[in-house]
Amino acid sequence: MRDTGNQLDQALSPYLQQHRDNLVHWREWSEAALDEAKATGKPVLLSVGYAACHWCHVMAHESFEDPQTAALMNRLFVNIKVDREERPDIDHIYMTALHAMGEHGGWPMTMFLTPEGKPFWGGTYFPKQAMHGRPSFTQVLEAVAKAWEDKQTSLSASAADLSARLDAFLSAGGTAPGAVPPDLVARAAEKITGIIDRELGGIKGAPKFPNAAYMEVIARGAFPAGPAEQREAFLVTLRSLCNGGIYDHVGGGLHRYSTDDRWLVPHFEKMLYDNAQFLRHLVWGWRATGDALFERRIAETIGWLSREMRLPDGGFAASLDADSPDESGHAEEGAYYVWRSQEIDALLGVDAAEFARAFDVSPAGNWEGSTILHRLHPHGEGDGATYDEERAKLLEIRERRAPPGRDDKVLADWNGLLIRALAEVAVALEDGTALRLAEDAFRFVTTVMVQDGRLRHAWRDEKTAGNALSSDYGAMIAAAVALFAATGEPAHLEQAHRLAEALERWHGDGQGGHYLTASDARDVILRPRGDQDDAVPGGTALVVEALTMLAQISGDPAGTERARTAAEAAFGRRHDAIGASPALTSALDRFVHGSELAIVGYRSNPGMGEMVAAANTRLDLSRIDLRLRDTGGLPEDLPLAAFRPERYPAALLCRDQACRPPIYEIDQLCATLLE
Repeated sequence: MRDTGNQLDQALSPYLQQHRDNLVHWREWSEAALDEAKATGKPVLLSVGYAACHWCHVMAHESFEDPQTAALMNRLFVNIKVDREERPDIDHIYMTALHAMGEHGGWPMTMFLTPEGKPFWGGTYFPKQAMHGRPSFTQVLEAVAKAWEDKQTSLSASAADLSARLDAFLSAGGTAPGAVPPDLVARAAEKITGIIDRELGGIKGAPKFPNAAYMEVIARGAFPAGPAEQREAFLVTLRSLCNGGIYDHVGGGLHRYSTDDRWLVPHFEKMLYDNAQFLRHLVWGWRATGDALFERRIAETIGWLSREMRLPDGGFAASLDADSPDESGHAEEGAYYVWRSQEIDALLGVDAAEFARAFDVSPAGNWEGSTILHRLHPHGEGDGATYDEERAKLLEIRERRAPPGRDDKVLADWNGLLIRALAEVAVALEDGTALRLAEDAFRFVTTVMVQDGRLRHAWRDEKTAGNALSSDYGAMIAAAVALFAATGEPAHLEQAHRLAEALERWHGDGQGGHYLTASDARDVILRPRGDQDDAVPGGTALVVEALTMLAQISGDPAGTERARTAAEAAFGRRHDAIGASPALTSALDRFVHGSELAIVGYRSNPGMGEMVAAANTRLDLSRIDLRLRDTGGLPEDLPLAAFRPERYPAALLCRDQACRPPIYEIDQLCATLLE
């Protein structure tokens, strides 16, 4: 029978629902929970994780489901459980505090707070029994409670001091705006390239993450005509992601990271944000090289998204768990994804030997007696064969296995990232499926996730939670602009402007900058800016890029000024943006070097396909492309008198708020785009 002290049964988050039957008296993060701590005088135990987190599950099983440990927690603390994806602002504040204490970050995060919510000590995973120099969780609980009892005054003082330092660092008001230097990305890309594994890509060493934000900085330095070593660093990394065990070669999609230094053994969870950024990088790789590998991975990843992540009304779920039941019903990491050689032999018959050679299948396996399919070996991708039929057979059989759990909450910012990626796929590859998925998801977020006229951060099971953060607005404004570029539909541009106005109303600081949390937030100890990036770009990066994109696409002087003040305010705070804020570095690069290219004509015009292809291959990540084909007319704000309809196709390139004369020759367009 469920302990009535646990209050998570009405939580929206699947992660919190995973803990609804714990014996711990969990509360959701709220003013009421903090008021309970103040009333009782107990410190707060804050536990932060997410549904796909393997070690979160381990700690829950070891400690939160243990009667003795739960009783100790209930007696000594007010216990609050937070889904980091549902409350990224809370996670950001306390993860920064943990780093300030000299601890390594990660999840589960375990923080101890004063009743007012100010942090005084913390860590990550604590084992049930002391081991490897780490104290047991019960030892930690007892020691913290004893310290609070004996040294409450000094702990409260140190917590207040740390909170003040956090406020100065995360809220960072009063700094002077700074003019963004034009060589910001060039310098950043050179530094990052210096730590890239030249053979397999990614940052040297283990574990290996996709590091999407760093890879974008390198790509911006490399294309269209940057240093060859930066181009290779980006493409080697992208090909390794496509061929390594980190990629799901049966079902499509990217796992979260590789635990080794060669992309073989993934941490098997799949995150929506990783795959959104992966899709964009695949588009860039395909545009720059025409490599069929990238085109295949685009199609496979969209197939996975459509099959396993899309909800019936169009929104996309947040993640798939790393763990799933094995043949005996015991939850094991990767059980859904790995194979034994005898399975491959039985399923593929005479084709098994060739497939095994291509995907490194052997009786001994390459991971704990099983095989993780990959093609990063001498007999891998180099043979050029795709093995579509064999992989389809494996997928059919795999779908009969017990699947990993799905966190089916819809997050506005993560969906915004994916919508933009799908729109870019649709334009580059003329992919109607990608465009339909993007349109459906955009419609879902901008209608279903709006309550009382206001965008919300999360949705699940007909309920919404949390007012939108600046990251939600930034991601969705960029998504709206990308959809307008893909479709020419005015409603998307109108929605982008509405979102931008709401962003200023709820998150603007009155001086051009923005806060992550809304002005009416009452349950946080400070309002962070969102300047630092994680695996997902920070709120500041998303806002600066979105406002710049909106200014590019609309040509509105007021919008251009808004983008300028946001960019210069952010740069004034983050002169060291290369390190902790690579996505902001890329956003600032767009602000400095943004341009717009419109290609106008009809599909029947001789040379139209070649002109589009030329624009595709001259990859410029700060340029917005409009393909005005078969529209029957031109946008009202283009200089119509300059065009000669009998000379279609024509290209119009605008840089630095000035448009060049129409270009009719492909060679001239190619040369101009490389200037």
